[in-house]
Amino acid sequence: MDSTIGSQLESCKPANGILGCPSDATLGRHVARRLVEIGVKDVFTVPGDFNLTLLDHLIAEPGLKNIGCCNELNAGYAADGYARSRGVGACVVTFTVGGLSIINAIAGAYSENLPVICIVGGPNTNDYGTNRILHHTIGLSDFSQELRCFQTVTCYQAVVNHLEDAHEQIDTAISTALKESRPVYISISCNLPGIPHPTFIREPVPFSLTPRLSNKMGLEAAVDATAAFLNKAVKPVIIGGPKLRVAKACEAFVELANACGFPIAVMPSAKGLVPEHHSRFIGTYWGAVSTTFCAEIVESADAYLFAGPIFNDYSSVGYSLLLKREKAVVVQPNRVVIANGPAFGCILMKDFLQELAKKLNHNATAYENYQRIFVPDGVPHKSDPKSPLRVNIMFQHIQKMLSGSTAVIAETGDSWFNCQKLRLPEGCGYEFQMQYGSIGWSVGATLGYAQSVPDKRVIACIGDGSFQVTAQDISTMMRCEQKSIIFLINNGGYTIEVEIHDGPYNVIKNWNYTGLVDAIHNGEGNCWTKKVKSEEELLEAIEIATGEKKDFLCFIEVLVHKDDTSKELLEWGSRVCAANSRPPNPQ
Repeated sequence: MDSTIGSQLESCKPANGILGCPSDATLGRHVARRLVEIGVKDVFTVPGDFNLTLLDHLIAEPGLKNIGCCNELNAGYAADGYARSRGVGACVVTFTVGGLSIINAIAGAYSENLPVICIVGGPNTNDYGTNRILHHTIGLSDFSQELRCFQTVTCYQAVVNHLEDAHEQIDTAISTALKESRPVYISISCNLPGIPHPTFIREPVPFSLTPRLSNKMGLEAAVDATAAFLNKAVKPVIIGGPKLRVAKACEAFVELANACGFPIAVMPSAKGLVPEHHSRFIGTYWGAVSTTFCAEIVESADAYLFAGPIFNDYSSVGYSLLLKREKAVVVQPNRVVIANGPAFGCILMKDFLQELAKKLNHNATAYENYQRIFVPDGVPHKSDPKSPLRVNIMFQHIQKMLSGSTAVIAETGDSWFNCQKLRLPEGCGYEFQMQYGSIGWSVGATLGYAQSVPDKRVIACIGDGSFQVTAQDISTMMRCEQKSIIFLINNGGYTIEVEIHDGPYNVIKNWNYTGLVDAIHNGEGNCWTKKVKSEEELLEAIEIATGEKKDFLCFIEVLVHKDDTSKELLEWGSRVCAANSRPPNPQ
């Protein structure tokens, strides 16, 4: 074996004795080829002097497109949005100033179990351990600050400053992101991407990730115990949660729903993961702000199975859900807990739901109860088409725009609640960031999501306050010739925060939003803007956006009253305020 390695090294030596290899056997090309191999076709970048050579190699890869973003935060959000559709995303920034700028987006991706490959161009290898002070740092010779920051928001970190182990480090990082479905951090010294090395001679061998397996005895025991628990219930229900995505169990959940006859609901953060065209879908379970009649059926059930739930203060409406642990079966990606016990570990959710479907008795009692009490949703009060536009009228018309060739991106704010009420047709995508809830996320996420699914038209609902955080990458959408429709809801402030706790800090400076987008457009590319104040103007704008301008990026600024909010936000805000205002426990 030693002689084989030695002969390989000898074959790479030029006459002058310096190690050499084929010119394309470089670290930079290996990274590019590996990204393409795992399904990344677009990488979101912001150039900086430490990553320029690496970017040269990425853009030279035929299967990889460079999407230059206006700032690092949006590049991270774009990789997040891209990963939601394609299954993995990638971004490249420069050392520290870029890394610490993108880290907020990477934290959001971590909270949502999204495999994002975050690559940072690092210092020259000769500067490590020299006590030198570099630019783009805080003025210390210790270069580990960025690494230490990323350790809590990524599942693996690789600092590549030696070619000898670069292949191993990069492949380990990328494969770990795919296995753990979490972001990873890779720092690559700026002087390494263009240097040939023997380890990069071959094309990357496709990853063959060892699949996780359920403990067979534990699976059987968990299924038998759960079936006994649910089969003795009179009116059980099942509810899908956001961890269905990371568990890759969406199809298994539908298989269970088809077999058991229970009504199915979805937690707010799982909207889009459960088919809403299912015959027994009853809506979003979100406590006091649930879809009408959904909470009544769920909370009156004598047993409920939650598949992949996250119960935080937001999803529980300030910890006010009327659920009882002794009635619940909680299924997490690798664990099942029945009531107050027993609990079963090392069980994959997908396997569990598929096996449980074979053991449950068909029971439609709860769904029959739902049908008895169900009354169709009312229609918003009709007003003069020329009178000031109301938000509920706007979303009534957005509902009519949805199809299997569209996707909805909902920004943090009142759009959470209004978009939850949209009924998604088969094939319609839906994404929002509930766990992390970073305002401004939707601009970058719309860029990334639209780039990953060019055959779908993305409809983004964004509040004015959130838009002001990340507006610049409207520019990148134009450069990429995207055809999304953005509804900018201009109500003069941070409305969601007003309903939690009001104050003068929730009022923002009003912008001429259509004028801003027109200035960014600057006559280059296909972009159309419209400012609307009434239902009549909205209908005209929608007709143009979906007809004459269907291949344009369409930006529709909707002016509404500052107090025009959904009733769900009013209820939710007061309950979250109460949760935030709890006095300290007595010591």
